[in-house]
Amino acid sequence: MVKKALVCGAGGFIGSHLVKKLKEAGVWVRGVDLKYPEFSPTAADEFIIGDLRDQEVIKTILDQPFDEVYQLAADMGGAGYIFTGEHDADIMHNSATINLNVTFFGHKAGIRKIFYSSSACIYPEYNQLDSDNPKCSEESAYPAAPDSEYGWEKLFSERVYLAFNRNYGLPVRIARFHNIFGPEGTWRGGKEKAPAALCRKIAETSDGDTIEIWGDGKQTRSFLYIDECLEGVRRLMDSDFIGPVNIGSEEIVTINQLAEMVMEIAGKKLNIKHTDGPLGVRGRNSDNKLIKQRLGWAPSQKLKIGLAETYNWIQKQSQPQ
Repeated sequence: MVKKALVCGAGGFIGSHLVKKLKEAGVWVRGVDLKYPEFSPTAADEFIIGDLRDQEVIKTILDQPFDEVYQLAADMGGAGYIFTGEHDADIMHNSATINLNVTFFGHKAGIRKIFYSSSACIYPEYNQLDSDNPKCSEESAYPAAPDSEYGWEKLFSERVYLAFNRNYGLPVRIARFHNIFGPEGTWRGGKEKAPAALCRKIAETSDGDTIEIWGDGKQTRSFLYIDECLEGVRRLMDSDFIGPVNIGSEEIVTINQLAEMVMEIAGKKLNIKHTDGPLGVRGRNSDNKLIKQRLGWAPSQKLKIGLAETYNWIQKQSQPQ
């Protein structure tokens, strides 16, 4: 019997890649989103354009007890979107409404297992003030103090999924993603994240030019390539571990170092001008002790390998058509 999956947010970066991965595994896939994937046709067997905030849409797409549901849909973007404060009400309302709908109607539909993509943004700001030694182990999420409303909503929704598991037996799996990147991700327009933004800036400049970086560039992050993200999701779904668990890389870099890596890939030497801009926490890095303990696996690919793939893709996109 063919396994059936529903991917919410299938028009987005991670969702569209997930659909391809599921199809490669022989799964029948229904995708749903406000839009089709931007950069390539969807691989889904069926794709429904719909607003997951609308209960009628949710009831329509959850018309059967899917073997697997993947809830990736959210109102999100990079630092230029999340940390300005200008979109806080929309981010909280839109994403929370989606998750309340999916849990409630998913339980009623009798879905067999649901994955929820949370975020490293749930971790307290007070544990991420030291760029060299951020604390992002799963249990450190409380006492809660995320640095953005995006993080607060993700933490709230984690608790919704866990409550539905506890009270109604909804089989859930929760992962906290750490800066997922790769080809076919947003690379311009204000919602792109640091790797894509730097790849774009460097692809569009000539040797010796100047690019801008927000802050002093000494803030730290880790970045995880899309393929390893999906491998982590698959392993979590196939396990009996509910989570939450980090899915991220432990290769911590400064944003200046990230820019230097991309320059090396591009074969360019550029100047960096540091400017004011939204930054988020001072330091963040995945803590992979729990994923190794519970799943016997952790991401291991070097950042530069995925960056090269991403840069080459963005460079092609940025060329005049």
